[in-house]
Amino acid sequence: MISIKQFRYFVEIVDAGSYSRAAEKLYIAQSALSRQIKELENEVQALLLTRDARHIELTPAGQVFYERSKRILEDIDETVRQTRHVGQGAQGIIRFLHSSSVTLTPAIGALLHRLLAQFPGVSLDISKDSSENQAADIEEGRADLGLVRLPTLRKHANIIVRELFNEKLVVAVSQQSPLAAQASTSIAALRDQAFVSIPHKDRGGLSYLVAGMCLANGFFPKAARALSRKTTQLHLIEANLGIAIVPDSMRLVAPPGVRFLDLPEEESQSTVALISPRAASGMVAAFADAFVREMVAGDGL
Repeated sequence: MISIKQFRYFVEIVDAGSYSRAAEKLYIAQSALSRQIKELENEVQALLLTRDARHIELTPAGQVFYERSKRILEDIDETVRQTRHVGQGAQGIIRFLHSSSVTLTPAIGALLHRLLAQFPGVSLDISKDSSENQAADIEEGRADLGLVRLPTLRKHANIIVRELFNEKLVVAVSQQSPLAAQASTSIAALRDQAFVSIPHKDRGGLSYLVAGMCLANGFFPKAARALSRKTTQLHLIEANLGIAIVPDSMRLVAPPGVRFLDLPEEESQSTVALISPRAASGMVAAFADAFVREMVAGDGL
């Protein structure tokens, strides 16, 4: 039976680059460390490491074992952290995702602050993920709640989608662009512009929505020579490498060299939604319900 100690020893050796440095960090004899790895290799029936006097190398089997060992140890550490959190009187941690196109505005931050006051036993672990990937992460237990920008392409039977608010879209351009002199434009007028964000065939979200808007005006967005689906696209725009249609809230995080043009109201609406597991725990379900209730009461913030 492989022990957690052996997982940790193996990862430490790889990260340190040698048995001797790992032994020093682990405060054990190098011979004892070598013995543990030999026992580990006997258990998995595969050679994991090769070494000479100066360095070590992972075998193909060792590479697989190293990557999976790191994930296992991270899961164990997270389990210990959450258990300790509960033992100190808290209820737990909610893993909260948001897409890069759903900016955590001051208003959303204030809402989360109010909710955490209502749920003193809850802590939030917030990270970014694409709108398309969030549902799979939640369905497979890697996350609890997500803020997505519709549409998403895949439907998940075990995921609840609740629309929260509509947000207008604007055109982000470089201050060096001839377009920067305009206060507004239309989708049709962007036909010849290069877009720094175009849709991926397997992803929905903002880029998919924008492509649909362009197609409705008779063209598909032309790709710029540098692309990004993240908020870094704003820096590509600042460098005058292309344009993008983005949510109005992107103004809050845009670099100074980016200008925003209004679009006609009928062309410029997008929807943000909260997704959650259909069989959510009591804590997650209560937090999600309160989030939606606060958002509706605030008229979408």
